[in-house]
Amino acid sequence: MATLDELKTKYAPALKMIEAQGIKLQNLHVQDNKLFLKGAAPSENAKNAVWTAIKAVDHAYGDLMADITIDPSLPQPKPKEEAYTVKAGDTLSKISKQYYGDANRYMKIFNANVDQLKDPNKINPGQVLRIPAA
Repeated sequence: MATLDELKTKYAPALKMIEAQGIKLQNLHVQDNKLFLKGAAPSENAKNAVWTAIKAVDHAYGDLMADITIDPSLPQPKPKEEAYTVKAGDTLSKISKQYYGDANRYMKIFNANVDQLKDPNKINPGQVLRIPAA
């Protein structure tokens, strides 16, 4: 019989995703030897992100019962920003293609890094750039 702490540890990635997606958790307890969670998500995408995280932990999720509804009145989560360390041979266009699938969106990266970049054509290996969410 699993305890609440054991199940919370097992499903920690899903619980982190719940927080990251702005899901309002209403219940989190053990019921019938399963982790029971109930919450409201701000969007279908947020709800799907949690289910993806749950299935990544345990595709059968036999020890979990999740009831996640959609409440569009909840605030949307802020998009994540990533960090990227420039390597030799990189250009903003190349990095843009990697993150956004479009080399022409390089100015989005440049504009997010104007505190350290003065020219979009001049980046140096070792620089750590902020990559805004698409």
